[in-house]
Amino acid sequence: MAVPASPVQASKARHPTEDPVWAKIVVIGLVLAFLGLVLILPLTVVFVEALRKGLGPALQAIADPDAVAAIKLTLIAAGIAVPFNVVFGLCAAWAIAKHEFPGKPLLITLIDLPFSVSPVVAGLIYVLVFGMQGWFGERLIDHDIKIIFATPGIVLATIFVTFPFIARELIPLMQEQGVAEEEAAVSMGASGIYTFWRVTAPNVRWGLLYGVLLCNARAMGEFGAVSVVSGHIRGLTNTMPLHVEILYNEYSFVAAFSVAALLCLLAVVTLALKSLLEIAQPAVKRGGGH
Repeated sequence: MAVPASPVQASKARHPTEDPVWAKIVVIGLVLAFLGLVLILPLTVVFVEALRKGLGPALQAIADPDAVAAIKLTLIAAGIAVPFNVVFGLCAAWAIAKHEFPGKPLLITLIDLPFSVSPVVAGLIYVLVFGMQGWFGERLIDHDIKIIFATPGIVLATIFVTFPFIARELIPLMQEQGVAEEEAAVSMGASGIYTFWRVTAPNVRWGLLYGVLLCNARAMGEFGAVSVVSGHIRGLTNTMPLHVEILYNEYSFVAAFSVAALLCLLAVVTLALKSLLEIAQPAVKRGGGH
């Protein structure tokens, strides 16, 4: 027979996460202060500086031909990189989570490589491979193919820095789901491709959408790798982040902050879509700690 706890023991017993009120206030205050300093304040400064001379000059800066070209190139790079990473992420996650094969740990390590390599180094790698003095430079020149200081190089650099996001969202999700449903489908005569599209893919659709949003946000905001391979050719190879840098260095502060504000708004839209996904599917356990 269990001995009942004494009143003193009962009063001291508390939930592991139940903290004193003062501790909660201190922790929440520190979090809010940190967010205000490193996130809210800089974002506020961006919009305040963009509208410092009114809405007209801000819109005029965004409508500038060079700014329009930078916006288009950013959307093109993201529009190519994201679908590519969707295909790669699905294939890589399916192979890693559902199959055993030699070299599997190496594949996982390679997927994580962009997280540990500086984007500037990634851009430099493409210059050394596809540049005029690179491994394939002479062959590319002979065939009149331009990769570095052109759109293909920007797309390649964007793909490199973003390809882990979708795979890393899907791998833990597929591993948690196991292979029971796939084995049942195969035992009933379904082919591998049919099983993937009708069983595996529907089970990870929310994680896939979440990964797409993260990948898209990273693609539009990439600076380091794209800066190395772009050549900073105004109106041709400048993405939005690079265009902001050029305007700021030229002391065109209103124009620079206006384009930066547009980039921030795109990020806000991405976060809003992310929140909607979390509300629509709160039970989904996403990879990467999300």
